[in-house]
Amino acid sequence: MTCHKPNQTPKQQMFDTCSLGRDGGSALAPPADRRFCSQNFRRLGWLFPSAHRCRFSRRRPPTDQSPSRGDSMMDVVMKDEKSMEEEEDYVEYVPVAKRRAMEAQKILMRKGKASALEEELEKSRLAEAKPSLLVKASQMKRDQPEVSPTEQIVQQEKEMIEHLSDRKTLMSVRELAKGITYTEPLLTGWKPPLPIRRMPRKACDLIRKQWHIIVDGDDIPPPIKNFKDMRLPEPVLKKLKEKGIVQPTPIQVQGLPVILSGRDMIGIAFTGSGKTLVFVLPLIMIALQEEVMMPIVSGEGPFGLIICPSRELARQTYEVVEQFLIPMKEAGYPELRPLLCIGGVDMRSQIEIVKKGVHIVVATPGRLKDMLAKKKMNLDNCRYLTLDEADRLVDLGFEDDIREVFDHFKAQRQTLLFSATMPTKIQNFARSALVKPVTVNVGRAGAANLDVIQEVEYVKQEAKIVYLLECLQKTPPPVLIFCENKADVDDIHEYLLLKGVEAVAIHGGKDQEEREYAISSFKASKKDVLVATDVASKGLDFPDIQHVINYDMPAEIENYVHRIGRTGRCGKTGIATTFINKNQSETTLLDLKHLLQEAKQRIPPVLAELNDPMEDVEAITNASGVKGCAYCGGLGHRIRDCPKLEHQKSMAIASSRRDYFGSGGYRGEI
Repeated sequence: MTCHKPNQTPKQQMFDTCSLGRDGGSALAPPADRRFCSQNFRRLGWLFPSAHRCRFSRRRPPTDQSPSRGDSMMDVVMKDEKSMEEEEDYVEYVPVAKRRAMEAQKILMRKGKASALEEELEKSRLAEAKPSLLVKASQMKRDQPEVSPTEQIVQQEKEMIEHLSDRKTLMSVRELAKGITYTEPLLTGWKPPLPIRRMPRKACDLIRKQWHIIVDGDDIPPPIKNFKDMRLPEPVLKKLKEKGIVQPTPIQVQGLPVILSGRDMIGIAFTGSGKTLVFVLPLIMIALQEEVMMPIVSGEGPFGLIICPSRELARQTYEVVEQFLIPMKEAGYPELRPLLCIGGVDMRSQIEIVKKGVHIVVATPGRLKDMLAKKKMNLDNCRYLTLDEADRLVDLGFEDDIREVFDHFKAQRQTLLFSATMPTKIQNFARSALVKPVTVNVGRAGAANLDVIQEVEYVKQEAKIVYLLECLQKTPPPVLIFCENKADVDDIHEYLLLKGVEAVAIHGGKDQEEREYAISSFKASKKDVLVATDVASKGLDFPDIQHVINYDMPAEIENYVHRIGRTGRCGKTGIATTFINKNQSETTLLDLKHLLQEAKQRIPPVLAELNDPMEDVEAITNASGVKGCAYCGGLGHRIRDCPKLEHQKSMAIASSRRDYFGSGGYRGEI
């Protein structure tokens, strides 16, 4: 029995009850006392630390090992020791399948073969212990070979060009959605004479070398040195003789056979080299072939499409097409109807021609997209597409309009791109729309016409308009004056009229009638001077111009090349005078300096004194294979320092920050 002392609390009494042999009594309490002890312990277990809990509070052993009332203390201790030994000798049960796998593994290990299970375990261990990204990066940096600074710059420029060329492919939405790709060019019925077809490759390369033609592509057609062997219709040959075109130019020698064979082509040649005939004559041949095979009916057509960046260039190209179609009709050939599709003209007259059936369309992107959207015209039968001044079309923001035009093509087409300035980034982007293209390059892309004498003069801004009259005395009229701003065009036009000079002006702010009158009167020699913005610098042909004056140096060297290309055409010699001052950026002046050096022109002292960083980057040019800037074509800087690229980036950032919801003013006042 457990003796409780008087005046003890229930907790003290329970503690004495649970103590072992404290009062010399039995260690085991009676059942009633044990029940009391366990209940109180569960209720007041927080009093007893886990290391000092009495045995009555522990979980009872299984029934077969529970001590009976008559068991002695020694028996209980022996049973506890036995149960502990059994726990130590306990072996975990292993399933049969796992035991078999382990036995098979032992056998394979004896034979010296690693098991698949071990390999998986090893892989899992490696995966768990894989290094961090920082460790990987440092390891890769250590493993990479040493790269020179020149190679680093070349790699950076290559990545920039790839990023700039990584645009949406120039294909229709239907082709992109269905994954349609064309692997072979279109077939045509045209073939050169047998002796030319059998011409060996060395002979072809020799002709190209003599004509300074650089070609790139697979299975390039041989060059042809006269129009008769190109198998053009007799009325076309007669018209060429009337125009004084007896022998083809270098771009025509190689470009015409390529296009007549049905190949896609990128044509690059200096201004005034006859690029228009290269894509106009094959288009006439294709339209004639389609009309002979199956005459066109009302509402059908066109078979060929020419897209130009400006209305003036589109009208000029349309007039060239008409010059060859009229004598063909007079000679008894089927009538081929052309269409001039430009803005500023009533659309109803254009729709009337489409209703009769049209064979050839010369268009600007805006009006063409409008007519296609209104379903006034379709391109279901169109198999021939030319983008004249292709780089200008992209730079002027017509890229999305051209994509919409591409959506209206129903089948494969022959695509041609032409320009005097075709930077690398435009060439890479254009190749996404072409099938096995052939690149025909006559001279460097963006090079100035060697028949133009370039004179650069330093003139202060306030003295320009007075010095202009003195420059007009260098050559007899007609003279073309280029300005950057519309306001300068109007000011110079007014000043020349006050001085008694017969002058006309043209810029984008004038309506279509004024623009057409200015161009036609200047071409007809009714006016002596034409003052214009860059709208007249791209592709327009003024064969009698001997002098071009740049009232201010354009910000982009590409525009300068197009401007001075209005003179010195068709083998004639011309003069280009350019005014420069401190308002021009140093990058633009460096581009001009290198362009003069390339053309072996006199460099004025103001340009010669400029600090030229490109003198030390000849190694970069040799390593990259790109001379100058791959983005704008300027020779005085690399793509990393391109002002045109920086300007476009800043414009993109500004447009992204525009507040479209908060800039309308009150009730749309602004």
